[in-house]
Amino acid sequence: MAANMNLRKNPMPSQPPEIRAHNFQEVATGYTKDIAMDEAMRCLGCKHMPCVSGCPVNIHIPAFIEKVKEGDFEGAYQVISASSSLPAICGRVCPQENQCEKHCVRGIKGEPVGIGRLERFVADWHNTYVKTPPKRPASNGHKVAVIGAGPAGLACAGDLAKKGYAVTIFEALHRPGGVLTYGIPEFRLPKSIVELEVNTLRTLGVQIETNVVVGKTITVEELLEEMGFAAVFIGTGAGLPRFMGIPGESLKGVYSANEYLTRSNLMKAYEENSDTPIMRAKRVAVVGGGNVAMDAARTALRLGADKVYIVYRRSMEEIPARREEVEHAEEEGVELLLLTNPIEILGYENPADKRDMKNGLVTGIRCVKMELGEPDERGRRSPAEIPGTEFTIDVDAVIMAIGTSPNPLIKKTTKGLEVNTRGGIVVTEETGATSLPGVYAGGDAVTGAATVILAMGAGKTAAASIDAYLQKRQLS
Repeated sequence: MAANMNLRKNPMPSQPPEIRAHNFQEVATGYTKDIAMDEAMRCLGCKHMPCVSGCPVNIHIPAFIEKVKEGDFEGAYQVISASSSLPAICGRVCPQENQCEKHCVRGIKGEPVGIGRLERFVADWHNTYVKTPPKRPASNGHKVAVIGAGPAGLACAGDLAKKGYAVTIFEALHRPGGVLTYGIPEFRLPKSIVELEVNTLRTLGVQIETNVVVGKTITVEELLEEMGFAAVFIGTGAGLPRFMGIPGESLKGVYSANEYLTRSNLMKAYEENSDTPIMRAKRVAVVGGGNVAMDAARTALRLGADKVYIVYRRSMEEIPARREEVEHAEEEGVELLLLTNPIEILGYENPADKRDMKNGLVTGIRCVKMELGEPDERGRRSPAEIPGTEFTIDVDAVIMAIGTSPNPLIKKTTKGLEVNTRGGIVVTEETGATSLPGVYAGGDAVTGAATVILAMGAGKTAAASIDAYLQKRQLS
């Protein structure tokens, strides 16, 4: 087949905005076989493979795309799965535009190859047509504990299981997946996909114990000293929400994005028969500009909101969310209030006042317009308030999506575990080793809130280091 020299990547088939804004079905419907092969033909097969340098888990991208060109989709899957434990997930939620696709040569004079879209297609093809489970490796006789069943923990567990380790994951919630399950909405990442990827790890021998809160149910010391685990990986994520500290944050109708999305995604509060309540507000303000803010805003629409605002204190150039997510939100009707910052949440303080009890006590949010100053040494322009520009938006719910911090439970219950001033576990970057022998960490528990693929990369790094550590200890 001749190379495809089209400057633009093949568009992703999707539900129309006016339809998808009112359902929780996946927005993007995926490439067909013909579209995938056509997109693969845009790849030049560069010998120096710049795209690979941008992938945190080092997938051999040109090799898998070459297989797609040939129509060997299972061969492409095998290339991807050699490096990634969660290809169907990564193909959907990784910020490829800032990673592999950022380095694609085709992006110099046009759009890069749709690497993420091809990865998703390949993984979905495998999950649909290949029913033979992967072969379980022979045991090497060593046990490793992984704390947290999110992206970092799953990646670490998968790589260790492939090396013959008996891996047990301890997860605090009742379902594995971490942020993949409780944080990312169904319309971006169907939970059936997460279950498929997790079940693949189970076929490799990974055991998953849910409803186990390490630091309360058991401790890291007990895992190592009493339960026979030779090493421990901590991948507990960053689930502690941040608030602004402005007046009115304690009013009914104010959510952290974590709580709001967990109620919807993990607890299925959007279903009529769900036991978990969630406010179906009519006018919603979401504070923040990241992917979580976009997820919360688009969820609010699907829960019946007539008007949803994103309130972000910087401009479109600084907005941290993926451009695709911003575009999808705007297409669906979310209004972006940029260079705007909340200074107070308004409402009735007295719960006995029945005038606004139907949808909660929040009645509005008072904001001020912002302007950006000169760039600092990192090139970041700090926002400053413009005096006299205060205004009020009438809303009945406010969702705070301004970031999260690592949960402090493990650091408080693990003697000698070094953490930094932000609460992140201190590790040796090249290995993921903590201050305690045999204890490793990675992902958001170390860095604070980041991306799924960076967490997976940290999990893979730690898995390799744990293997080297245990082999060296065995020889000594």
